[in-house]
Amino acid sequence: MNDAPLAERLRPKKLDDIIGQSHLVGDNGTIARMLKAGQIASMIFWGPPGVGKTTLAEVISNELKRPFYTLSAISSGVKDVREVINKAKDTGLFGKGRPILFIDEIHRFSKSQQDSLLGAVERGTITLVGATTENPSFEVIPALLSRCQVYTLEHLSKEDLIKLVDDALAKDSVLTEKDIKVKSYDALLRFSGGDARKLLNTLELVIMNAPEGKIKITDKFVESIIHQNLPIYDKTGEMHYDVVSAFIKSIRGSDPNAAVYYLARMIEGGEDPKFIARRLLIHASEDIGNANPTALIMANNCFQAVQTIGYPECEIILSQVVTYMASSAKSNASYKAIKDARRLVKETGNLPIPMHLRNAPTKLMKELDYGKGYKYSHDYPGNFVDQEFMPEDLKNHKFYDPGNNARENQLRQSLREKWKKKYGY
Repeated sequence: MNDAPLAERLRPKKLDDIIGQSHLVGDNGTIARMLKAGQIASMIFWGPPGVGKTTLAEVISNELKRPFYTLSAISSGVKDVREVINKAKDTGLFGKGRPILFIDEIHRFSKSQQDSLLGAVERGTITLVGATTENPSFEVIPALLSRCQVYTLEHLSKEDLIKLVDDALAKDSVLTEKDIKVKSYDALLRFSGGDARKLLNTLELVIMNAPEGKIKITDKFVESIIHQNLPIYDKTGEMHYDVVSAFIKSIRGSDPNAAVYYLARMIEGGEDPKFIARRLLIHASEDIGNANPTALIMANNCFQAVQTIGYPECEIILSQVVTYMASSAKSNASYKAIKDARRLVKETGNLPIPMHLRNAPTKLMKELDYGKGYKYSHDYPGNFVDQEFMPEDLKNHKFYDPGNNARENQLRQSLREKWKKKYGY
């Protein structure tokens, strides 16, 4: 096993060995409770690369002593799925417990491949555990999704990642034979991007390139090693999030040239065009918003188009929308508004709805003054009448503050004319 990569040598075998994901594997975690009961449902793990999706599936199999089969959505077809299901049926006949079928990157399975799983999941021939970095609501067919529990795996914290490094140095049979001292963790953590597997690969690469004798891991030394070994864009995780981050930040920063460059990086790396289009949909509201509402329409049309057309032709549509959005006026006012509103909801709880705004479907509710005094806006000039819509404790609280751009300045002026000094527009 010494020839295996460090990340493989340190792969947890028991639930207690897993670092992070306490909401799932901690003492009161959902999956921990299932394992104590000796039962597990079909499920899908959703989370970024390197947070332990595959490991958790293997640990579940170990803890329950169930047969474990695995398929990769990249290299497996319907025939492979059926072969594994038939093996699972035979295994079940020998009383070894319901086999677990783990499918990595299940979002890459076609509809027909996902359909081929339905019967086996429904009949209980297998317990399906899927792993995905993409939102399963978009990528997993509804019939299969409805038969699975979806669990979100979170990014590992800085403390989790540091513990991972310390455990590697203290427990790995190869590394314990070396004299290694970590002077600073910052560069290791920065290059890992929160990916545990990438962190251990980086640590191993740095140690392999260190001179003989005492090894001191400093930020400067880590940077020098990594810059000599920078990988190309890898849609499976290595530089995926760095390039996507640069792509979005270039659009946000109104640089269409940089944005289309990073778009090209993703296309050349074989990135799923639907992933790119989804990012554009989010960005259209998060960073452009009401400064240019047309951006959201274009982004949505782009998403529909790439699904219909696919590569290579859809790269033209992606380029058009990317350059348009990068050149557009920007505003994050809508993004800030919902973040502020959600924060306040968490702080204040369920404040009473004003009586005149409440629904009054029954006679009793009407007798209790539900809906009494409500003014129907369309009955007034300009389809507006001044009345209170906020709960009593939030009167005059402003969540939406229009950005300083031509279109939102018009919105600000309109709101000011309606509400006068109420919200400070």
